Amino acid sequence: MEYDTKVPLSNTGDKTSFAFISARDRWPIILTGAIDDLHKAVSHATDSEKLEEGKRITEGLAKLKYELQHDRQLTPLINDGKPDIKAYNRELEQRGDPKWFSVAWLYAECYLYRRMATLFSTSTHWKSYDVFSKQKASTFRSSRPAVLELAARYNQIVKELHDDKSALAEASEEQRTQTEKALFTEMCEICLWGNATDLSLLTNLSYEDIQKLQGSESRKANEEKILVNDFPAAFDCLEKAQQSGSKERRVDIVLDNAGFELFVDLVLAGYLLESGLATQIVLHPKNIPWFVSDVVPKDFADLLNMLLNAKHFYETPSEDEKASDKTPEPLSKQDEENLQSLFQNWSTLYAEGKILLRPNNFWTEGGSYWRLPAIAPELHQDLQDSELVIFKGDLNYRKLTGDAMWDPSTPFTEAIGPMGPGSGVRVLALRTCKADVVVGLPKGKDEELRGMEGGGGNSGCRKWAWSGKWAVVSFCDGKA
Repeated sequence: MEYDTKVPLSNTGDKTSFAFISARDRWPIILTGAIDDLHKAVSHATDSEKLEEGKRITEGLAKLKYELQHDRQLTPLINDGKPDIKAYNRELEQRGDPKWFSVAWLYAECYLYRRMATLFSTSTHWKSYDVFSKQKASTFRSSRPAVLELAARYNQIVKELHDDKSALAEASEEQRTQTEKALFTEMCEICLWGNATDLSLLTNLSYEDIQKLQGSESRKANEEKILVNDFPAAFDCLEKAQQSGSKERRVDIVLDNAGFELFVDLVLAGYLLESGLATQIVLHPKNIPWFVSDVVPKDFADLLNMLLNAKHFYETPSEDEKASDKTPEPLSKQDEENLQSLFQNWSTLYAEGKILLRPNNFWTEGGSYWRLPAIAPELHQDLQDSELVIFKGDLNYRKLTGDAMWDPSTPFTEAIGPMGPGSGVRVLALRTCKADVVVGLPKGKDEELRGMEGGGGNSGCRKWAWSGKWAVVSFCDGKA
C-alpha cells in the first residue's frame, strides 16, 4: 500500500459508484454461476473422493456468497502455497479487516477471485479446474459470424503483405506508411471494441480502399466514441523502431478476456509480425482463473484447438441447442479453409517463438500497477525491453491508474504514477469505459457526458462511464 497513489480510491461503500453496484449486483451473480457450473461438474464425478471434494468446494463458494451479501468481514485467505497469499493477508490487516461494503473496490474484487482460486488450488482433484471455462467457450462460439469474417480478412491481409505484386508493394513509401498506419489503427480498434467493430471495413490493402476506409461513416462513428485517441503516437513509436533497422522489436500485450477478445488480440499480434512492425509478441495471461473471462495459458491452447477442429466445434449442438432441438448451420468449405489457414499461421508463429506466453504471479496480486516497479522489479525490467506494452481492457486500466477517483482532466501520464514518464516502459492502454475512473479528458468533457441521456446527470454518478459505450486509448512514452 505504501507505493499507491494518495488520491482516494474507488470504494464499495460509495453508493454513487459502480464499485457499489458491482459488489451488490454483479458479484453474487458471478458466484451463483460458478456454483451452478461446479454443481454440474460434480454431478458427473464418478470417483467418490472427487465427488466429496467437489461438494466441499461448492459449499465454500456458497459461504463466500453469503458473507458478501450479508456484508461480513473479509477473512484472511487460506495458504495455498503461493507467494501472494502473505501480501493479500497483510494488506487485509492494514486495511483494518474491512467489510464487503466498506473497502477499496480493486482490492476487494481481486480478493474475491483469489479466494475462489484457493478453494480449487488447495484441493486434490480440482486443482486445474476452471469454473469459467465453459462460459469462455460459449462466448467464442456465439461470435462465430465475426470470427469467420475476420479470419477471411486476416488471411487476405497476410497474402497481400507477402505478394510482391500487390497494391501495397507497388505503392510509394508515403502511401505505404499511410496504409500501414490505417491498418494498425483498424486492428487496434477491433481489439478495443471487439465484435462491435464493423469488420467489413477491412476490405483489402489497396491504397485507394484504405483512403475510403478512413472516411467511412462507421469509422467516424467509432472514433467519436473514443474520448482519448493516442493510436497515432503508438504507431509512430513502432514505425521509428522499424525504420531504425533494429533486428529485435518486441511488443507485449497484457491480456484481458479470453474467447473472441483473445482471437482479435491474436489478429493484432499476427498483423504486427507479418507487417514487420514487430519481430516478437509476448502475451501476458493470468496464472489462475480471474475476473470470470480473463485469459489463462490453457485458453490460448483451447483457441488454437477450436480453430484446428472448427467443424466439430461450430457444428456440434450445445446443451441449449439440444434442449431446443436446434442444429447449428454447417461451415462452408471456404470458412473451413480460412480457419485452417489461420490456425497454420498462428501455430507457426508460436512454434517459431515469435509469439510467446509469459504469465506472472504479479498480474493476480491485489494491488495496482503503481506497485509494479517496486515489488515486481524483474517483470518491470522485462517490460522495459519491449518497444510497446499494450494493456487491454477495463481492469488493466483501473490497475494502471490505481483505481483512484482522479479528476477526469488529470493527464494519463500523471495518473499511472511509477509506470509513467521515466519508467522505461511505453504504455498503450486500450479500454472501453466500464468503471468510474477515467483520466486524460478535456476539461468540461465529463460534465458534458454526464448531461447526456443516461449519463448520470446530477445524481453524483458517472453513469456514462459504466456502459462500455465510450473508450479511451491512452499512450505514455516512459522511454522518452
